[in-house]
Amino acid sequence: MIQLKDIVVRFGDFEALHNINVHVKEGEFFTFLGPSGCGKTTTLRTITGFIEPASGSVFMRGEDITRVPIEKRSIGIVFQSYALFPTMTVRDNIAFGLKIKKLKKPEIDEKVNTIARKVDLSGDQLAKAVSQLSGGQQQRVAIARALVTEPAIICMDEPLSNLDAKLRVQLRNELKNMQREFGITTIYVTHDQEEALTLSDRIAVFNKGYIEQTGTPNEIYNHSKTEFVANFIGDINPLGEGVVKGLGLDPRRHHFIRLERVRVNQPQADGVFCADGVIESREYYGLYIKYSIGVAGQTLKVIEKNDGINIYEAGQSVGVGIHPDDVMSYDAQ
Repeated sequence: MIQLKDIVVRFGDFEALHNINVHVKEGEFFTFLGPSGCGKTTTLRTITGFIEPASGSVFMRGEDITRVPIEKRSIGIVFQSYALFPTMTVRDNIAFGLKIKKLKKPEIDEKVNTIARKVDLSGDQLAKAVSQLSGGQQQRVAIARALVTEPAIICMDEPLSNLDAKLRVQLRNELKNMQREFGITTIYVTHDQEEALTLSDRIAVFNKGYIEQTGTPNEIYNHSKTEFVANFIGDINPLGEGVVKGLGLDPRRHHFIRLERVRVNQPQADGVFCADGVIESREYYGLYIKYSIGVAGQTLKVIEKNDGINIYEAGQSVGVGIHPDDVMSYDAQ
């Protein structure tokens, strides 16, 4: 569907992207994930045509579009700021791209009404000025405006970042449902790991202008290819000398384990490193409990499912187990 081949982007003497290669499949929800300044938005802007690469090519369905103008790429764009016209009505905002295409008014009205229903905007809301809507409603308007022209691809740059946490989670679910319903290829930019894991079919993790790993959410989380990915995606424990020695791991490498992989007071199993630990503190989240446990000369963070029975107190002794297969190891840089 969309393919980037050896994309290099420079701003003066600064090279922002280094030989980026990405292949987004038809109908896929593909996320660019990484910290601020890592190159994810620059890559998105290269796809949409706002940035022309110094070298490399952008292909859509096998056609080279590297130097095709923005308006001829059949790509819908939802910006972080939504970029809506605040004094115009919702209807006119959604219809803007259709008017540019010089469609007739009856056809424009039909398309606007159809897309408004699909993104849950009422007739009353269509008549209002955008400035009268809530942040969540404005986000729906931005999505409707991007979809109404029936683009081959929709690109979204941090579209939920300006919303409060509760609304962000609600709209995250709605976004995924809409994407499934429309079946449209979606490229999504975010720095939020949870958002990426929840929404995506596949994820590309960016770091300093490079892609560290591309894979499914499960591959990125449970089989992180690099130390950067392991640390950036979710919470993780670096393993200290005592645990490394107990597991018989190479002390010259760096070793990590996810919080939910550490076993507390479970029956001993073959190959599992076991040690005595002491509960240092706990954080109660309802569905689960996060413990800090002193073990083998270090503190391990551990997540345990809350069964309402086995809840440990600070100062309590527990058995801690780690299986070598659950450890992710990387060469020291």
